[in-house]
Amino acid sequence: QDPFMAFHLDKALVRKYMSPLLIGELAPDQPSFEPSKNKKLVEDFRELRATVEKMGLLNPNHTFFILYLCHILVLDVAAWLTIWYFGASTVPFLFSAVLLGTVQAQAGWLQHDFGHLSVFSKSRWNHWVHKFVIGHLKGAPASWWNHLHFQHHAKPNCFRKDPDVNMHPLFFALGKTLSVELGVQKKKFMPYNHQHKYFFIIGPPALVPLYFQWYIFYFVVQRKQWVDLAWMLTFYIRFFLTYLPLLGVKGILGLHLLVRFIESNWFVWVTQMNHIPMHIDYDKNVDWFSTQLQATCNVHQSFFNDWFSGHLNFQIEHHLFPTMPRHNYWKVAPLVKSLCAKHGIEYQCKPLLTAFADIVHSLKDSGELWLDAYLHK
Repeated sequence: QDPFMAFHLDKALVRKYMSPLLIGELAPDQPSFEPSKNKKLVEDFRELRATVEKMGLLNPNHTFFILYLCHILVLDVAAWLTIWYFGASTVPFLFSAVLLGTVQAQAGWLQHDFGHLSVFSKSRWNHWVHKFVIGHLKGAPASWWNHLHFQHHAKPNCFRKDPDVNMHPLFFALGKTLSVELGVQKKKFMPYNHQHKYFFIIGPPALVPLYFQWYIFYFVVQRKQWVDLAWMLTFYIRFFLTYLPLLGVKGILGLHLLVRFIESNWFVWVTQMNHIPMHIDYDKNVDWFSTQLQATCNVHQSFFNDWFSGHLNFQIEHHLFPTMPRHNYWKVAPLVKSLCAKHGIEYQCKPLLTAFADIVHSLKDSGELWLDAYLHK
């Protein structure tokens, strides 16, 4: 029930589509609560959800999102004007790349809002604008994002259920339990005891330009998502038509690669600071609240941190209420903290640079656990 309530706006419509899946009802004398889930915590969270709805915290401020989109468009135009006015020498070229990298990162946070249905009251309105933001402003398919991201939210940090931890075990040994298991099984796809070092090579710099960049085209063609492909092509056509006269073919390819490099570093550090240092394991089928809290942590609030991370510094609140507009996370945070304190659940919140460092520290720790198990168990 809790994931269902968390993900959907038009619950009556979704129930209509789910009705063919109904195979029966439990008899009144049968237990309806799984023993792996904390019943009192579930009841308290549902009470919190009802309070959140009464407070209007699921209602978006459209002005916030309009201004956010405008600031992205202004930066996009400023990047082109920089090269048009100052020429294609090194300094304006690099400055323009930084502006465009910022556009890509910020458009990434904005498409995330529409993808989670947190801007409009109607699901289809969110879906339409989502295609524009992720397709035309970023050159990526909405279907690909939806396919991966909702799996992540349903079971965050659960191996074989959260696609965001699929880098284990081929590239990284993640989490204490899984790392020891790999070592005991004498599996060594990579020298995991050095993964905190090679993370700086195959992690932040490489994910978007070397993997996402080609995989998104493979995804849309394989799944015949032609509408998404059309939106993506509008991004590349616009980019090439506006910058080709100023930079030429080599210059435009270099600019595109540099922008993806900047975006990739920004994206990986921000998205992984809340998850990699947290508990990663097989699915233990615990309640919704516990599932989200053991897999997420927060970063301190400030104007810069909110902007830089697209409010994903409130990752805990985002995971508990994925359709909540991001400008309300800070309002619900004290209520979530109170519920955590009541049930003795750790609510982690840390400085931004500490959160970045914890990614590396956690990779180092799990790599050492793997090595010890590999050599001695």
